[in-house]
Amino acid sequence: MTGKKRIVVGMSGGVDSSVTAWLLKQQGHEVIGVFMQNWEDDNDSEFCSIKEDSLDAMSVADIVGIDMEIVNFAKEYKDRVFSYFLKEYSAGRTPNPDVLCNAEIKFKAFLDYAMELGADCIATGHYARKMVRDDRHYLMKAVDETKDQSYFLYRLNQSQLSRSLFPLGDIRKSEVRRLAEEAGLPTAGKKDSTGICFIGERPFREFLQRYLPTSPGQMVTPEGKVVGEHIGLMYYTLGQRKGLGIGGQGEPWFVAAKDIPENRLIVVQGHDHPLLLKPSLSMTDLSWTLDVAPEVGDYTAKNRYRMPDAACRLDSVDAQSATLTFRDMQWAVTPGQSAVLYDGDICLGGGIIL
Repeated sequence: MTGKKRIVVGMSGGVDSSVTAWLLKQQGHEVIGVFMQNWEDDNDSEFCSIKEDSLDAMSVADIVGIDMEIVNFAKEYKDRVFSYFLKEYSAGRTPNPDVLCNAEIKFKAFLDYAMELGADCIATGHYARKMVRDDRHYLMKAVDETKDQSYFLYRLNQSQLSRSLFPLGDIRKSEVRRLAEEAGLPTAGKKDSTGICFIGERPFREFLQRYLPTSPGQMVTPEGKVVGEHIGLMYYTLGQRKGLGIGGQGEPWFVAAKDIPENRLIVVQGHDHPLLLKPSLSMTDLSWTLDVAPEVGDYTAKNRYRMPDAACRLDSVDAQSATLTFRDMQWAVTPGQSAVLYDGDICLGGGIIL
């Protein structure tokens, strides 16, 4: 990036966005910080850190020497992300709202707001890289593959990528913390946030019960033997082991499938039970980072965030759906989650698993 730019940085109150703002300021750019408030239903509860995070972001902005605004995107979040989250869970699927939050809030509502401020581009603390070649913007994995977040950014298009910067893409997390300490930023030792963006650290079931009615039913084996009772299909995900409450001898129990018409949870014993292993998947609601679908051929893919890339073949792709066949069987492929396709370090995009 050449020349001085007007860059609006999404400030979360964490160490990553703090160092992002500091680095860009050090490079001589005009930097403005924006703290996004995306949730307000219970932001005074013990589990919500909005107040603490916004104060941390303001402290960082003061030290870095930039102006900062707090902008409320709670309505957009509820309309574009949370409503989808509830709809998917009530249908028995397991959505990834962080993916949608990036596409609809951070790189749409926030990006639009930054452009109104006269920004040349926005910057975030995501661990990802961008490469520009022949006027095409390629989304790439971060140098620190243990922190790479390209999976969560796969729904970004060329317009969004062309106006976005990821200054941490070439830096390891340990170096980010070192830079924060060196700069005297109060977030240098702050713990990374975990969990779904708006739920934070609160108990998930308790949170979901406030919005969706429970619907208990039977836990059964593939042969139909009743081995327990579930509290509602929405509270379980494929491959889940903890919290099933099934006693007895033998190997651990896992969730293998959901029989939605009968409201039954299918459970099996053993991590490598055949019902947990799939050779292929289909996906819909496709989004490609280069705005065009990749050619049929050999790639790698992730069907959940915390997994190594798996060799696969893109067998078919059209406007509505795509099919992947894997070289090795894939464990607990989960409807509602995202499958993301890679060509080496380049994130090509992906879709929602059917």
